[in-house]
Amino acid sequence: MNDVHPPLPAVREAVARALAEDLLPMGDVTGALIPIDILMRAEVMAREEGVLAGRLCATEAFAQVDPAVVVTWLLDDGEELEAGAHIATVEGPLPSVLSAERTALNFLCHLSGVASITRRFVRAAAGHARIRATRKTTPGLRALEKAAVRAGGGVNHRGSLSDGILVKDNHLGGLSIEAAVRRARLRWPGRSVEVECDSPEQVEVACSAGTDLVLLDNMTPEQVADCVKLVDGRCLVEVSGGITLTTVGEYADAGPDLISVGTITHSAPIVDIGLDLPDVEG
Repeated sequence: MNDVHPPLPAVREAVARALAEDLLPMGDVTGALIPIDILMRAEVMAREEGVLAGRLCATEAFAQVDPAVVVTWLLDDGEELEAGAHIATVEGPLPSVLSAERTALNFLCHLSGVASITRRFVRAAAGHARIRATRKTTPGLRALEKAAVRAGGGVNHRGSLSDGILVKDNHLGGLSIEAAVRRARLRWPGRSVEVECDSPEQVEVACSAGTDLVLLDNMTPEQVADCVKLVDGRCLVEVSGGITLTTVGEYADAGPDLISVGTITHSAPIVDIGLDLPDVEG
């Protein structure tokens, strides 16, 4: 799978914030009871099925606590997990490993959860439409969660408000669809333009104005199918609004190019991943 990892600066910053929550103001006072010369080898194990994501974050957590800790990965982001799967080996001073353990696992469990639910939506859509992440992400973790979506086989919507132009219903309180598209082309000629529509009439206006995408919001699969016919290839069609694993197949069959699902980032359950200590050497 291509480009499933988040940018390294985003990883370093997120991990540093997470470790600060755990280690400030006095460090790991329990771990400090253990002599630093006690070395250990631990195994990162999957307790349930899922899709792996978050390797860079876990590696960075151990590295920021102690560069002497070595993490050897047996699986990559995007690979499927079975219960009992051996994901990685962690070797190094026992106090350091234990100080980083919870932060590393928090990232692995959460991001693997995002990748796993994304994979379920992708499979339910059966290749008829791409599953797209939204900006409904955990504050400060957007780049990481969007990478986890890619690991699960999904694609990303805007990473930020500057990545593309999405004219929503609230924007239309201050200007028309035609004016919005025209001004967007003049001011931001390199940006894609998408218009949210809640009726076939708005879809026709947006297509005639030359938008790149229409976003069909809170429509039924039947209404989506009608709008797809109305668009007739003039632009891409995206669907959003309360779509679930139960309904995504119907929406995909209606013929849109993209289906946006906030659930895959804002409500993803974790994948249970743990750190086992098979032996300790002193």
